[in-house]
Amino acid sequence: MLLFRQFIMEWKLFARDRAAMFWTFAFPMLLLAGFGTIFRSGASPAVTLVVVGDEARTPLVRALGSTPVKVLALDARAAESRWKKGETSAQLEETAGREHLRVNTYLMAQGQMAAQIVQQTSLAGQLQARGGEPRWLPISMESPGHATAANYAAFLLPGLLGLNLLSMGLFSVGMVNVSYREKGKFRRLAVTPLPKWIFLAGQVLHRLTVTFLQSAFMLVLGYAAFGIRCEGSYLLLAAVMAWGTACFMAMGFALASFAQTSEGYAALSNVFFFPMMFLSGVYFTLDSAPKWMQQGVVVLPLSPYLKALRAVFNDGANLTGHGVGMAVVGAWTAGCFLLAVKRFKWA
Repeated sequence: MLLFRQFIMEWKLFARDRAAMFWTFAFPMLLLAGFGTIFRSGASPAVTLVVVGDEARTPLVRALGSTPVKVLALDARAAESRWKKGETSAQLEETAGREHLRVNTYLMAQGQMAAQIVQQTSLAGQLQARGGEPRWLPISMESPGHATAANYAAFLLPGLLGLNLLSMGLFSVGMVNVSYREKGKFRRLAVTPLPKWIFLAGQVLHRLTVTFLQSAFMLVLGYAAFGIRCEGSYLLLAAVMAWGTACFMAMGFALASFAQTSEGYAALSNVFFFPMMFLSGVYFTLDSAPKWMQQGVVVLPLSPYLKALRAVFNDGANLTGHGVGMAVVGAWTAGCFLLAVKRFKWA
């Protein structure tokens, strides 16, 4: 009964903080809705190719009419004006009597795609001019578990679920405990009849319910807005979520023991938060990053955790092949928990 009352008290304190409610529940859903809508089709951004002057009548440009590239024919002056404004991703022109393609370094995603399509169309045209016939290979977009990728939101959703767990552990757990110690609440609690384990257990149970409620909202939004559903076992998904929650809560408790003020904890926690957020595959993969960086981030718990989470959610797989990654997460959990217990103090 005492534990339940402490659990309810934690929820009441949390519900009174409107900012915390917004960042915990509304903001992740806005991220999913925003990015999911922008990349709803799962395809890359629209590709426009500016063609200068007489190049618009060449066989290559005529052949591009059957590709996803949208051809925009302009005279040299208008094309240069558009280029200087940064509105052109790729431009086909004649230089020294030969066709030349310029790609805007500020719009690399669209420009590189346009360049690839133009190059392939040019090579196909050259082959046809010599009497050959190009044969295009069929392409399918699939995840590592051979599930058809619906759109970017299907990749993003598990990433946001993992990031929410990290945010909950570092900020909702760690920051709150530093604030309690800084304001003297721990000293006052230490002389009350409330058992210390009841106080800590109430915090843990509260964060667990917040995590699962937050995840449920995300799953409902993903299904309702983008048709995304968990392809694997919901029971296994819940177990993986609980495993991650334990890890990042332990990390929050451990980091809180090294800070005396909220400002100090904010700086310390960001040292861990930002590298994991950007390098662990939340929003994008590191396939174009140096090999050493791809291998190095594996030691951070969020990276192997997201791989396992996506395997269950996107591919309907079990955790076979993710034993090492889950062991890394477990090692972080055990290490941070032992460190937190050793360094924890009420004053």
